[in-house]
Amino acid sequence: MSQDLKLSIERLKERFDQKFSRSDEPTFVFFAPGRVNLIGEYTDFTGGLVFPCGINHGTTLLIRRTRNQQYRFASTNFDLMAQLSQSEITQTYGDNWINYPLGVLDQFAQRGVVLDGFDCLYSGNVPNGAGLSSSASIEVVTAYALNELMHTGFSLLQMVQMAQAAENDFVGMQCGIMDQFAVAFAKSGHAIQLDCHSLEYRQVPLVLNDVSIVVSNTNQRRELNESAYNNRVSECHRALTLLQQAMSIEYLGQLLPAALDKHEAEFSNDPIPLMRARHIATENERVRAAVPALESGDINAFGQLMNASHDSLRDLFEVSSEPLNQLVQLARAQPDVLGSRLTGAGFGGCTVSLVPTRTVSAFEQIVGHGYTAATGLTADFYTMQPGHGVHQLISESAT
Repeated sequence: MSQDLKLSIERLKERFDQKFSRSDEPTFVFFAPGRVNLIGEYTDFTGGLVFPCGINHGTTLLIRRTRNQQYRFASTNFDLMAQLSQSEITQTYGDNWINYPLGVLDQFAQRGVVLDGFDCLYSGNVPNGAGLSSSASIEVVTAYALNELMHTGFSLLQMVQMAQAAENDFVGMQCGIMDQFAVAFAKSGHAIQLDCHSLEYRQVPLVLNDVSIVVSNTNQRRELNESAYNNRVSECHRALTLLQQAMSIEYLGQLLPAALDKHEAEFSNDPIPLMRARHIATENERVRAAVPALESGDINAFGQLMNASHDSLRDLFEVSSEPLNQLVQLARAQPDVLGSRLTGAGFGGCTVSLVPTRTVSAFEQIVGHGYTAATGLTADFYTMQPGHGVHQLISESAT
């Protein structure tokens, strides 16, 4: 553990004691990263393919078991603090971040785990609402910590599924499994090719040599978020229903572009689901092509696939926004930038670009200036390293 990390944890421990007072009970420290999806957007809930990696930003959780039937939640990122009784942890708490850990507690309770009281302090450096999975990071680190403290023996995949169910059933966001899976299973220096139907996955070395992953935050808060996301889920379900009238297909992620071309007539009275299905089919093809491109060292081909992904998300899936499009356009205009696309659910949030490492500083200055001139907004830039998945940092306060 680096000296900087030790100092950061010591400061968080001081904040923890200020919030909850000191105790003889040990305090444990866990970390889960955020994630950036390099390609394969909106394909996860259709059983398709995705290609995310963990990032070197995430959520640190300090947690202490109290055994007093009280559940206290605080964050260094938000002023809101909650103290709930055992009868209150199975219902939503307003419309805020506390519902993410509450949803996880509810999943443990549904499995017969008796949760006897906890103090929890969360500290995140993933920009909230930026499309880098801050919510999944909170959910997975909570599940992992409870599993360790309660000795419940759930597998990492079971915890991923519980975290996803927390977001689907408790929070009400009908996301697929990608975010939680990537946060849990990420490996330093790698990206994950994940089949979201079978859950088969490969850890693919992310060898970019002199190219950096630059995430650019529009700082445009998402305009529609849950409602728009859930609408796209419904539209994809409609596309599947129409296709099933003409072909044998179990889930939309199975759809190949040639098969969609053959059955376009099924959408003659319903063009919107056709657009959504075309994005899904072609996006899965792009993920299939991305891995061999990386493995053969053809970073340029990978960048072109990223560009095509954004164009499809903009034109066929209609989840981009003017600030996102501006950032992508400005990025692609810079010499030697290999590719740029929105990442995450869109409607604001972030783009991800492949930028020659030697030009990252100039990229940030030129794109940042042009973006402010075009939108009146100020972008933030992050050079990301592929980080490791959820893990324990410190076993108790005495260490």
